[in-house]
Amino acid sequence: LGTPPSACRTAGMRMAWRAAAALGVSGMAAGAMISTQSGPHPLARPAAWLSSASAPGAVAMCDGAQGAKLISGKKVADQIKEEVKAGVAKLKREHGITPGLAVVLVGNRTDSSTYVRMKKQVAEAVGFHNVDKHFPDTVSERELIDCVRELNADPNVHAILVQLPLPGHIDEHKVVSTVAVTKDVDGFSAENIGNLCLRGGKPPLAVPCTPAGCVELIQRSGIDPSGKEAVVLGRSNIVGMPVAALLQSMDATVTVCHSRTKDIPAHVKRADIVIAAIGKPEFVKGEWLKPGCVVIDVGINSKNDPTAKRGYRLVGDVDFESARQVAGHITPVPGGVGPMTIVMLMKNTLNLARNSLGLERMPLRRLSTLGREPESGK
Repeated sequence: LGTPPSACRTAGMRMAWRAAAALGVSGMAAGAMISTQSGPHPLARPAAWLSSASAPGAVAMCDGAQGAKLISGKKVADQIKEEVKAGVAKLKREHGITPGLAVVLVGNRTDSSTYVRMKKQVAEAVGFHNVDKHFPDTVSERELIDCVRELNADPNVHAILVQLPLPGHIDEHKVVSTVAVTKDVDGFSAENIGNLCLRGGKPPLAVPCTPAGCVELIQRSGIDPSGKEAVVLGRSNIVGMPVAALLQSMDATVTVCHSRTKDIPAHVKRADIVIAAIGKPEFVKGEWLKPGCVVIDVGINSKNDPTAKRGYRLVGDVDFESARQVAGHITPVPGGVGPMTIVMLMKNTLNLARNSLGLERMPLRRLSTLGREPESGK
């Protein structure tokens, strides 16, 4: 799930792909960033064991030189990593369980190998049990499926990640769909996405990493989406669709814009929160924005720059320099959404381990920063 560099149409996009891997963005999420255009909701359930540092309004920003405050993805990711580490220690101490994360890697692609290596470093830092399954690119589809089934049956493995893309002779959907929903660390199984979108009922066992990261950045910046207008640019299954569902569950009024939307600037102009995941470099202009709005830039694109050491620089889907003059809060690229992907994968792994013991999940959505519960239509 995600376009490999060999399929990218330009050298610039290939460079952006490699940079995304270096920033810790999964192959699944990078494909979306680079190439896409009734009582409290269950995601809001509080967890008493969570540290007070995770409460809404935790420090996550630094003042920009002009205008908007910068939302630091690195700061938030470091904070969540420490929370996950504490959660792992508590799980070991009280239940004798170490969360296990298995990664299935095929071939020797530089971008995939980089991401897997970074994942392993973070997993070790928080105290996970790591299982690595590395196959040559000549592996058969049957061998991969058998490997996934073995991992499904392994009680020491709580989360499974099949690193994509897979070689052309393998049906990716067939392999990925073999992963048990109870070990679906990416959160993209039909059951997890269905539970994410439904009001009431049980929460998803895992939430897609990039959308979850966006929500964490918003909440930890002290921003309450309830009652606000949110515009999501992009409708991909990987970012746009799930982040729109999350914002709606937080009582925002959500508009999703896409390639067939007419007059996108008019929609953006009324937004209190803008999530840009459309895959077009510097697409959103500052003059489109509502003064004081929140801008979360999911895009990662390369732009030719002869003054840069590598001849290019990374930019998002938002024209940062013009947007920061108007917005109240904004994520930079790089350093905004990118650092969140791996750490949210770790949080999902911890949640899946807790689920295996029948324990309450580590929540994503929190109760309103204003001290009230989200409205429910159930």
